[in-house]
Amino acid sequence: MASFVMNILKLFIMKKLILVAVVAVFGLANVNAQNFNAGISAGLPIGDFSDLYSFSVIVDVNYLWEVSEQFDAGVTVGYSHSFGKDEDLNLDLGDFGSFDIETEDFGYIPIGAAGRFNASEDFTIGLDLGYAIAVSPSGSDGGFYYAPKVQYGITQSLDIVAAYRGVSLDGGSFDIVSLGIEFGL
Repeated sequence: MASFVMNILKLFIMKKLILVAVVAVFGLANVNAQNFNAGISAGLPIGDFSDLYSFSVIVDVNYLWEVSEQFDAGVTVGYSHSFGKDEDLNLDLGDFGSFDIETEDFGYIPIGAAGRFNASEDFTIGLDLGYAIAVSPSGSDGGFYYAPKVQYGITQSLDIVAAYRGVSLDGGSFDIVSLGIEFGL
């Protein structure tokens, strides 16, 4: 019973945190839209969980303030969804044959701080640090979130972004290598 109550409390707190983060990011965007960015990326899970997941889709939004001419800092929030693999497991079990093992999709919401160093007119080096709230499968734990990235500016408001995204979990880490685009709004 205590476990059930704790899960309900965690779900309630998680929904409130997500709502506060989204309202904060969109509220700040109204102050100065040129520092608000949104991006979408595709990724491949690697490392500890690469055998269980096939493909990832990531959506990010961030708001950055100019700290100096070469450095911006701010907040970031997003959603990452990794698709589980279906595997046929063939064991010599006589009449039982083989059976299918399905891995549930893994989704999380990273909330954190964002930093960007403008290395040149076209290249930016960035790092996002924070906490990833696990959304699916149910009962999953979140963990420390980190995402070093490199951005190449195509136009004033469009970048190509390559990133290594990771979530430290008990028993390993969930890592994704991604490539996508980011729009300055």
